[in-house]
Amino acid sequence: MKKLFEALQPLGRALMLPIAVLPIAGLLLRIGQPDLLDIAFVSAAGAAIFDNLGILFAIGVAVGFARDGNGAAALAGVTCYLTTTTGAQTFMIAPADIGAGLPEAAAALAAKAWATGQIDRLEVPIGILSGLIGGKFYNRFATIALPEYLAFFGGRRFVPIASGLAGLLLAAAIGYGYAHISSALDVASRAVVGSGEIGLFAYGVLNRLLIVTGLHHIINNVAWFVIGDYGGVTGDLRRFFAGDPGAGAFMSGFFPVMMFGLPAACLAMYHEARPERRKAVGGMLFSLAFTSFLTGVTEPIEFTFMFLAPLLYAIHALLTGIAMALMHLLGVKLGFGFSAGLFDYVLNFNLSTRPLLLIPVGIAYAALYYGLFRFFIRKLDLATPGREKEAGAGAATTIDQSERGSAFVAALGGAANLTSVDACTTRLRLIVVDQGAIDDAALAALGARGIIRPSANAAQVVMGPLADLIAEEIRGALGKPAVPVAPSVARPAAAPDAGTLDPAVLAALGGESNICSIRALHDRMRVEVASVEQVDATALNIATARGMVQPMAGIYHILRG
Repeated sequence: MKKLFEALQPLGRALMLPIAVLPIAGLLLRIGQPDLLDIAFVSAAGAAIFDNLGILFAIGVAVGFARDGNGAAALAGVTCYLTTTTGAQTFMIAPADIGAGLPEAAAALAAKAWATGQIDRLEVPIGILSGLIGGKFYNRFATIALPEYLAFFGGRRFVPIASGLAGLLLAAAIGYGYAHISSALDVASRAVVGSGEIGLFAYGVLNRLLIVTGLHHIINNVAWFVIGDYGGVTGDLRRFFAGDPGAGAFMSGFFPVMMFGLPAACLAMYHEARPERRKAVGGMLFSLAFTSFLTGVTEPIEFTFMFLAPLLYAIHALLTGIAMALMHLLGVKLGFGFSAGLFDYVLNFNLSTRPLLLIPVGIAYAALYYGLFRFFIRKLDLATPGREKEAGAGAATTIDQSERGSAFVAALGGAANLTSVDACTTRLRLIVVDQGAIDDAALAALGARGIIRPSANAAQVVMGPLADLIAEEIRGALGKPAVPVAPSVARPAAAPDAGTLDPAVLAALGGESNICSIRALHDRMRVEVASVEQVDATALNIATARGMVQPMAGIYHILRG
């Protein structure tokens, strides 16, 4: 199970990139419709994004999986996607009644339209698979060396070629097996939708529990983009915006929780904070509550008590499941392009079914969260914000934004400890060499809401909506000296052993004086240099026998087999 989680972690991260386009898609689609601004081209622009989610997933997942986010991976993902979707249609045989009685040319067009419609039902799963192939192939083949007479097609140019060939195999599999795939999807969709309140309760609970691992994005993608069919449009989210009156079941239940329940939980934690600590934590809690109410971004709140008070998080997960079932039982259908906050509620009000029922349900949920949180915090003396054993615990360090990236690098164990730096909506997603080098207290002082270690080398730091900006600052600071942050403990760094490098490689890297650190990984040497200007890239490529990868500025991976 642990290996499965580790394998799925990158997918959960990669899925966030294409999902990031949904807010603008939903916004354009709605404001351009007749009941709002009635501007056809604006609505059509939003619809264009929803109509091409497959190719967006192919691009986003490929870039997310590529070790350095290179555009060659995106090209490979698109190549695989187009090869698969177009190729699969040639294997599909339209039912006899399609085009019956039409002239031959018209019947052929009807059959082609039918095949296109069938493939469109699978566009998101195919897009994800294509992105996986593009990203994985990039990591595997980006440095491949072909014979000299084929050298032009080596390296990154080989990646889309290989992905296109993989797309042919995928096209044959989907084309030949489409009848079985379609039948399986129909059965699964009917089973999920037919499970009613029980299935929605399970989905709601699982959705919250999987936040700990970041894998909730995977089940969300299945629910929002695959389940159900409305005139060829699949997925609860897409069907909602397409006007399906039955859509919204997998979104409605989040609104009472995110707009009312969790903000009330913040108020409860504020009231239960020690009197001398209320002022210190009040600003943070009210800011998080307001963010949740307006936008539906809840992870920063959830991580304030997820590990400090697991019982409260279990209650929260159960209440989310109950909300999903309750809203369905009441016939409420709400939807969102981003998340279940006030912005989406107001924007999509006219598309919703019985939207006003959210108000009484939300008020009841606010009272329920407030009462349960206050009761259990006081009864069990739970260490929620403001109730820490040490009065100074959790105090944030004030640091200039220009130095924030360097401060995070120091807290994360230094540049030599960081193999990969990425971010999703609310958390930094890192691959590190040594988990023990991470200074949890220093990260907390920098504003981290929680730290998750899903595997031996993966770390996730919950930062809230600033996560992506902070990731950029960290990447920008990796070539600069790290700024230590109290209460971190300085760790002496061993002098790099430049003798482990081939002399030609060492010279190309600017000599021993330019080497900051050298770390041996299982198939490569990770070298950090002080100045990239001193590196001779051409000489380095010639000197490295198996190739070289530069995942970020100042960091070089020397492949060694």
